Amino acid sequence: MLMNLNRNYVFTIYLTIIRPCLVASQANMSSGSIDADKYSVAYVTVPSTDVGKTIGHGLVKNKLAACVNIVPQVTSIYEWKGEINEDSEALLMIKTRTSMVDKLTEYVRSNHPYEVCEVISLPIKNGNTPYLKWIGDTVPEN
Repeated sequence: MLMNLNRNYVFTIYLTIIRPCLVASQANMSSGSIDADKYSVAYVTVPSTDVGKTIGHGLVKNKLAACVNIVPQVTSIYEWKGEINEDSEALLMIKTRTSMVDKLTEYVRSNHPYEVCEVISLPIKNGNTPYLKWIGDTVPEN
């Protein structure tokens, strides 16, 4: 089962990060250009899908994110306070403006149950122009 979970996680990362980069290098995915780094995907791990839904709804309601996808189960292995831990978590994939990542991070930190929560972001270099425009229309400039 652990192997299946790891494959699901790797497949999710492939679909969200690696594949778009490969496709973009082969052909222009968009019907027009966008400003590089204008949009970002933030990743947040949470202890459960319920916590993820609560945070996700808050991010969208407060116009900090256009969309939050919840991957229901990933396995995280990490060192914390000198011990190696392995936990089942959910993964949030959050689409937003790069200019809103700091406010998004503040919101997550204020509403997350972990002492130190993961919030990391990566710039979206290319994509479906109408979708990227929708992110921009949904999330106001900072």
